[in-house]
Amino acid sequence: MCLVDLGNTASWDHRIVAAAAVLIVGSLIIHVILHLKARYADPFILPIVVVLNGIGLTMIYRIDLTTPNSSVGSQTAWSAVAMIACAAALWFLTDHRVLVRVTYISLAASIFLLLLPLVPGLGTEINGARIWISIGGRTFQPGEVAKITLAIFFAGYLSTNRDLILLAGKKIGRVRLPRFKDFAPMFVAWLVSIGVLVVQHDLGSAILFFGLFLAMLYLATNRFTWVGVGLVLVAIGGFFAYKTISHVTVRIDSWLHAFDPAVYNQQAGGSGQIIQGLFGLASGGLFGRGLGNGRPDLVSFANSDMIVTAIGEELGLLGLGAILMLFLMLVSRGFRAALGTPDAFGKLLAAGLSAAMVLQLFVVIGGVTRLIPLTGLTTPFMSAGGSSLLANWFIVGLLLAISHSARSPRVVNEDAGDAEDIADTGQLGATAAISKLGSSSHEETASSPHTAGGHS
Repeated sequence: MCLVDLGNTASWDHRIVAAAAVLIVGSLIIHVILHLKARYADPFILPIVVVLNGIGLTMIYRIDLTTPNSSVGSQTAWSAVAMIACAAALWFLTDHRVLVRVTYISLAASIFLLLLPLVPGLGTEINGARIWISIGGRTFQPGEVAKITLAIFFAGYLSTNRDLILLAGKKIGRVRLPRFKDFAPMFVAWLVSIGVLVVQHDLGSAILFFGLFLAMLYLATNRFTWVGVGLVLVAIGGFFAYKTISHVTVRIDSWLHAFDPAVYNQQAGGSGQIIQGLFGLASGGLFGRGLGNGRPDLVSFANSDMIVTAIGEELGLLGLGAILMLFLMLVSRGFRAALGTPDAFGKLLAAGLSAAMVLQLFVVIGGVTRLIPLTGLTTPFMSAGGSSLLANWFIVGLLLAISHSARSPRVVNEDAGDAEDIADTGQLGATAAISKLGSSSHEETASSPHTAGGHS
């Protein structure tokens, strides 16, 4: 941020001090709580997330110089709130296994959160999508929190019902069909995703929710058959949405015919945003044009949906590649925590939350590079948006708590005995699927708990 000021203004802005204070104080608070409550937690997760959050604040501050609206102050305040939420999760959630007791409460909470934007007087529509609520002049996206509660529900349901899903149905040839009541949660997840797409016009969240469930279903069952069934349902729903929902039709047409002048110049839903973003990435080249030397003002929503293109323009392919490597490291630590924790619920929850982060990042970067249609999802920890920042920092708190369980000496917690008994159901199947993601096996993890996190 100081480099941006040196290149564009005559003096330093007080917002730099505020951003630095939030990141430094917040990091120290979380570090102290980790020392007191979760001293075996993964030591890499917190530094990586602070770096990503800081780079995001820097780019938002730089983009603010080219627009009449200022977002860095709000993003700094949300960073403080989000870090407090992470600290609270670590302080109060001493054992992640207790979350299995609220499996169906999490499902009810998810439905409630997704329905909130439809409440008259509370929900508000922005850029064609009704996924926001407005309270006191501030907007919030409940769907960001819903992805966490849905992950808790999926992890709790799959860890306790895995055997029924795999063995209770009729077998036709080499394929065993599930009973309808065991298949119902998958059907409900599909209906929720399609409902979000149809009613709220939010293509990105629909992809994220259903993709999260498919990833966790595969991790629990280790069968590609379920993924195939899910992809068929996605194809059916996507074709229906393309033919009947104008918002989806416009998004896909602007992807397929992006360089058509009529589509490019279209006022609502045109491809101008995508093409200008591609031009920005191209002008950045290998090393970038330098902080403060780009033209992010030519791209609409540069500080939120298109922040990746602003980073690519000013930091180049090397800078953007380094950021993607940070995300790769962060997600790999999440999967490592999943490999190490002894209970099936914790395995599925850590792996599911990590998979959701990967999927969201893929949808964002795939959209801005025209690999897939642009959906409007935010880049985790970096894009302007308080609800996204809050949800992702809370996910970090959950991953730190689970990694503490994975890396700590095995001590039987009598207070969580009931939760452990429930979560251990189907543990072997979940371990078999997740163990494909790394070189460690469940047997090695159980016999040598200290090596689960990579330390002797």
